[in-house]
Amino acid sequence: MSAAAVERPHGDRPLIAEANRLMERNPGYRVEIIGGQLLVSPPPNAAHARALSRLRSPFMAAGLDGGETEVFEGVGLWLPNGAEDYAVPDLVVVDADIDDHLVENNCYDPVCFRLVLEVTSSNWKTDLRTKVKAYAGAKIPVYVIVDRKHQRLHVLTDPSGDGYENHRPYSPGEIVTLPAAVGAEVALDVDEILKAGQVKTS
Repeated sequence: MSAAAVERPHGDRPLIAEANRLMERNPGYRVEIIGGQLLVSPPPNAAHARALSRLRSPFMAAGLDGGETEVFEGVGLWLPNGAEDYAVPDLVVVDADIDDHLVENNCYDPVCFRLVLEVTSSNWKTDLRTKVKAYAGAKIPVYVIVDRKHQRLHVLTDPSGDGYENHRPYSPGEIVTLPAAVGAEVALDVDEILKAGQVKTS
């Protein structure tokens, strides 16, 4: 277990200071720093939120929230890849002692993250490429991507260097059982999740 780091003033963290200014000026936007670059995402649409809502249910049903682990949305993950890098995944499974692992800027040490999950939006390349490298570098055991553009669900495991040794895409009609590293048996219905993530038309 690592000790919580002391918060540093953001004056000597120019990117973090700018990220915080952007968040203040643009409520609801998600601002991240990955590879020394500021990434700004608009608020999610209803379809994105609906997919995320459907995704929470299997994790809750598996008992992953409230015991040794917790399930959260929008929690900051400190990335060791750069001096100011951090990400804000859509959904995470973390160890229950996450409060003991605060690094800075409301971001937490990757050691307490068992899974990160992203639901793609217009910036889908970030989730499928940039964040693969970032999360692997942080040694996140399981990375799940709900790829709404290509109608696939990706499960990446066994981080190694700047990638994952195992990357398996799943198609509608398949049921995905996540690795035991998340803390319980979690089954995801790919068709249900992808349908929830589609924009409804009248």
